[in-house]
Amino acid sequence: MEGNSPKGREFISLTPVANGLENRGAELLESLEEGRTPGNDSSRAEGGDIWTEASPEPLSGRRSLQPALRARRFCREHTQLFRWICMGLLCTAFAAFLLVAGLLDFQRALALFVLTGVVLAFLAHSLLKRLLGPKLLRCFKPLGHCRLNVWFERTLALAAFLGLVSWLVLDTSQRPEQLVSFAGICVFICLLFACSKHHRTVSWRTVSWGLGLQFALGLFVIRTEPGFIAFQWMGNQIQIFLSYTDVGSSFVFGEAMVKGVFAFQVLPIVVFFSCVMSVLYYVGLMQWVIQKISWLMQATMGTMATETLSVAGNIFVSQTEAPLLIRPYLADMTRSEIHAVMTGGYATIAGSLLGAYISFGIDAASLIAASVMAAPCALALSKLVYPEVEESKFRSLEGVKLTGGDAQNLLEAASSGAAVSVKLVANIGANLIAFLALLAFVNAALSWLGAMVGVQELSFQLICSYVLRPVAFLMGVTWEDCPVVAELLGIKLFLNEFVAYQGLSQYKQRRLAGVEEWVGTKKQWISKHYL
Repeated sequence: MEGNSPKGREFISLTPVANGLENRGAELLESLEEGRTPGNDSSRAEGGDIWTEASPEPLSGRRSLQPALRARRFCREHTQLFRWICMGLLCTAFAAFLLVAGLLDFQRALALFVLTGVVLAFLAHSLLKRLLGPKLLRCFKPLGHCRLNVWFERTLALAAFLGLVSWLVLDTSQRPEQLVSFAGICVFICLLFACSKHHRTVSWRTVSWGLGLQFALGLFVIRTEPGFIAFQWMGNQIQIFLSYTDVGSSFVFGEAMVKGVFAFQVLPIVVFFSCVMSVLYYVGLMQWVIQKISWLMQATMGTMATETLSVAGNIFVSQTEAPLLIRPYLADMTRSEIHAVMTGGYATIAGSLLGAYISFGIDAASLIAASVMAAPCALALSKLVYPEVEESKFRSLEGVKLTGGDAQNLLEAASSGAAVSVKLVANIGANLIAFLALLAFVNAALSWLGAMVGVQELSFQLICSYVLRPVAFLMGVTWEDCPVVAELLGIKLFLNEFVAYQGLSQYKQRRLAGVEEWVGTKKQWISKHYL
């Protein structure tokens, strides 16, 4: 025994040197996690184990490591509990902060209260959908196998139609001129139906629901005090948010250049807004909002998932970026769905350009409401012009996933968003230079030709004011304002919408400055109702 003991001790002392202390510690951890001890290993019976009962060093190391292993195992077993505890502490701290902020100055903390309420509402909806969703589906499932569902939809449609007629009669009894815009909508629908690709396959449910959603949102924003206050508050917050662009612009170009030059005052807003949108897409917030809006439109209008997602995305991004959200599915989309994607891009305002138009002085609440209202209307009119006659592969949102971009972290997302906008800014600047120069040349040529036949001051704007005057009148514009609105419509349709919004801002500034309404035969500003 005494002769073998030194050899055993010598072998134990040399093994860590040969294999390293870290290897022995790793083997010890693995053996303890598997529920076995080094002393019970079968390899020891064969004489190949490095630990013997006579060696106290591994036993003392095992005892020193046991509390750490137990703590590690305890953390693994109660990971979910620790997450809930951390989440509860964070929510408690946020609630305390919100309470203190509300007690000190409620008006200053109003934005935080609104955002918190929106988040809680959506979280409650998700929780109820998860808990009660299957039960509700089982309750309503029998209705899908009988004619009660068809009669229910018809009754609901009839009730909505009678309600609309009754409301129009009561609301327009004092102001019958409002029926002009309603007649204009009917005229536009008839014209689009006459140009439809497949007249017999038009889904009037989609058309009626799309126009109904637009009408309901417009009624909420314009006629109800909560809706008007909510969108007005939202517009003010966006204006405050966009004002932070001046910090970066003043540092790069100088404060004097930012206040006096259009390129340094407006175009940097496009860069800032594009950067913010890229960050929101990276964290997944925009995808979540787009999916909620598209779910509402798809559930009511019965449209396909991909086209609805693209049109909903056009509320926040441009017509070139929104199709990228559904890029993996573009090859399998039908012609009608592609047509809806293109229509949605032309009908809404990109978020980056929205910020530029707001900087012109255009009312932010009106622009936001118009962009949101245009999404369901664009989808409805697209299905009126090009109805679905093929079998779509994307009837449900469950199989369609939105992409979040290629950024690897938050800083890369912000940097790539700003870099991508440089091309858009250069495109805007080049188009403004080209179209304004072209407009000046066309007006000079028309003025020269008009002077030969005694028509003074002939211009492109004057021609548009006459040609598009019926369109402006059907939109509900008073006849005296129709020449100005028709002129702006012509510039927007045939030249550039940036130039049109710039002209609209000049009309608004003249009204606010107290300029005379008429100078000779030319109207200097538009009524407040249309601004």
